[in-house]
Formats: sequence, C-alpha cells, structure tokens
Amino acid sequence: MARHSEHGSAKTNVTRLLETAGIPYKTFEYEVDEDDLSGMHIAEQAGVDPACMFKTLVMKGEKNGHFVCCLPVCDELDLKKVAKAFGDKKCDLIPMKTLRDLTGYIRGGCSPIGMKKKFPTFIDETAILFDEIYVNAGMRGMMVVVEPNALIEFVDAKTVDLVKD
Repeated sequence: MARHSEHGSAKTNVTRLLETAGIPYKTFEYEVDEDDLSGMHIAEQAGVDPACMFKTLVMKGEKNGHFVCCLPVCDELDLKKVAKAFGDKKCDLIPMKTLRDLTGYIRGGCSPIGMKKKFPTFIDETAILFDEIYVNAGMRGMMVVVEPNALIEFVDAKTVDLVKD
C-alpha cells in the first residue's frame, strides 16, 4: 500500500536534515518488493508519474572521484553526458558492495541528501519542470516529496541533461 503524508511516522536522517534546513516536504511510503527494487516498479505500484520520481546513482569518474546523479526512474543514464558534466573522460556506477561504506545507504534506499560525505551532485534538468519530485528518504519503503529547486539548492546540485536520448 502506498501512502502520502505531511510528515510520516518514520524519521530518517534525510527527513531530519530537511526539517533542520526548514525545507517543506511530504513523505511517501510504499511496500518494498525485494524481487523488484526498481523505481519504475515503485512508481507503477503507487500510480505516480515516473518522470517525477528520481533515482539516485553513485558514480566514479576515471580521474575526478565520486559523484552523484539523480534522474527520472523511467530514464537511462547517458554515461558520456555524465562524464562530460563531471569534467572526466569516463565514469561508471560504483560497485554495489561499496555503496553502504561510501554513502551510508543501501541499494533501494540511496538518497542525494545526507550521504556520509558531500559529493558533487547532478540532477537531471527535467526536475525543474515539476512542482514537486520524489527522491529516496534514505531507506527502502520511503521517499520524500520536495520542491525541485529547494532540493537542488540544498544539495548544491547542478542541473544538466543526464539521460540517453
């Protein structure tokens, strides 16, 4: 069962950080399907437009280190565009086994907000087309719904075209 609430019962580091910063948000809770953690599955389950539900991917550039990308769950990341935006020749997703140590988050629960370390962050330019977007709240089964410009400013992100044409 998916449900929206002003401020759900569960608190995460993400919701605490948003509250401390005075950024309005809503929570969105959904049932976790261990067989399908994809954002598309969550959007379909919840009846949410997948274009406004953003997945968080942690990347590593060939020379410039780690960075974060947020893009709609219905789209695929364009590695060439991303590497160029990051000022690197090549980049790739980090190995899943290193995600928790690097960010503090697990697969299906990774948020651009509140990682262990502040990484350069890129949010797909389509985010600003929406009044609000969904990003993970730092745990499986919960997302936060925020105004995109507030999120962009809060995580000090750059908006760029990240998706494959």
